[in-house]
Order: sequence, then C-alpha cells, then structure tokens
Amino acid sequence: MFHHVKDLQFNVRVSKPDPRFASLLLEQFGGGNGELKAAMQYFVQAFGARRPYPDKYDMLMDIATEEFSHLEIVGATIQLLLQGINGELKNAADNSELMETMQGSARKEEYIHHAMMHPEFLVHSGGGPMLTNCQGVPWTGAYVNANNDLTVDLRSDMAAESRAKITYEYLMKFTDDPYVKETLTFLMTREIAHFQMFEAALDTIKPNFPPGVLQGDPRYSNKYFNMSDTNTVRGPWNKGQSTQLGEDWQYIENPLGYVHETQGLSGINPEGTPRTMEGVKELDQSMSELRSTEINAAAAPGEAQWSTYEDNGNGFIR
Repeated sequence: MFHHVKDLQFNVRVSKPDPRFASLLLEQFGGGNGELKAAMQYFVQAFGARRPYPDKYDMLMDIATEEFSHLEIVGATIQLLLQGINGELKNAADNSELMETMQGSARKEEYIHHAMMHPEFLVHSGGGPMLTNCQGVPWTGAYVNANNDLTVDLRSDMAAESRAKITYEYLMKFTDDPYVKETLTFLMTREIAHFQMFEAALDTIKPNFPPGVLQGDPRYSNKYFNMSDTNTVRGPWNKGQSTQLGEDWQYIENPLGYVHETQGLSGINPEGTPRTMEGVKELDQSMSELRSTEINAAAAPGEAQWSTYEDNGNGFIR
C-alpha cells in the first residue's frame, strides 16, 4: 500500500511565474522520459521480480515510489510557474487581463501564440499541469518498458535514467530562475543515483550477459561487417576483444564477398572465440534450469496469497 505525505521530498520554490517554461517542463511530467514513465516502468517491472529476486523487488518499489515523489515535485513546480494564469482564465470580468486581449490589445497575438503552441494550459486544463509532453501529446503506457527478465529490464532502466538526466540538463538552459534550477539539479542528480543503483543491482545477477537465457551463436557473435564504401574507423568495437564475451573481433572488410564465399554464412565455424556450438547448447540448458529454479523456488503450487499478516494484539501487521 502507499501512504501519501503532503510534504514534498524537495523544497520547491520559484522566484516568479513563467508559463513558457512551465510548458517545457511538462516534458518531465507526462513525456516519454518523464517521472510518470519512470514510476510506472519500475512499478510494473517489480511484480515479475518479486519471486526470483525479492531484494530487487524491494529496490524497484522504493525507486518507483520515489519517482512518484518526483512527479509531485514537477507538478508543484509547474503549478507555481503558472501563478496568475489560473485566475485570469476564470475571471469573466471585462477588465480582466485575459478579457482585455480579446478587445484588440497588443497582447492578443501573444496569447493566441501561446494557445496555439501550448493549448493544454490555455484551452484544455484551465491553467494546471496535464499528463502530456511539452507539445501536448498525451502520456501513454507505450512509454513503459517491462520484459519480465530482470537483466533486460535493468538495462532499460539505466537507459531511462540516462535520458531523463540529459533532459533535465537541457531544461536548465531554458530558465534563469535560480530556485527552479535548484529543483531541476536535485531531480537530475537523483537520476544519476538511480542509474548507479540499477547498475549495482544488475551486477549482482550472475551471469547477466547476454540478457535472457539463450547464449547466442559463437559463429556470429564477434563478426564486424564493414558496411561502408570507405574505410571504417577501427576501435575497440571492431578490433581487440569484445567487452562481455572476451572474443576477438573478426573484421570483415568485404561483407559482400564474404557472404558469397560462405553461401550466406552457411557452414562457417566459430573464429576468435573459445566458445563452441556444443558448449553453447550446454549453457542454454543450464541457464534455462537456473532461471526456472530462481522463479519457482519461492512459489509453491496451489493456493497463494501476496502478503502475510500477523496479529500482534493491536491490529494486523505484515
């Protein structure tokens, strides 16, 4: 269950209203890299982790809950930046600032431009944050990545934190408000912290590469195809050893000729790797058994319940 505490995790302040920046900040409220996306992604991923990795379940739920706190921070910041807009939109008096713009004042074009660029504030919401990105595109569950394999999901989470971090970094370039920058710096820094948490959690799952169960065919795992009509730059991605499997990169200078010579890569043998086809089959089987055991170890057949409650004499506790 969740318990809402009305105090924000971070002291949100603004020095003055700024509807334009509030519009940009919507990207982190209802955008594809925003706080709601992060909260829902980690929340959904946690369910599949509860049986095989109860410690990771706890971590994912903690971080998901913190992301909801960050959504609250972003929403509060947007609301403060819109101070004055709400009242004007609801003031029907002829002498209100908004009504004056409808009487041919010089500010009419500015309001119309605002409405066209960000209708969510002036037309849709009446002056409050909405679950859209900064262009008014509604939030969607399609933003959420959850594959029910924790080694895959944690890599998605690290990427999500990276994208959110850089979004906050870019947003800070569009505001001069020192208080807003303080808030964005806090949120950006928590993305850095979460990245490290996910990275550390992934490192405790052994083995975790390649993601999933199947190991991959050693005939193709270390081939680099030069798909350019000029010389390709050489680097650790196509020479030396691969980072995870420790295989020697096989640089294919002329992919077309190689494909023709090998009849479409048929019948080739592994090169530059100690892995063999037989060894891969054995690993596939052992990994399959390992992952199944992890999932089934804490799951008894038959009737089941999620939580366990004990009576301590003063009521029920978990």
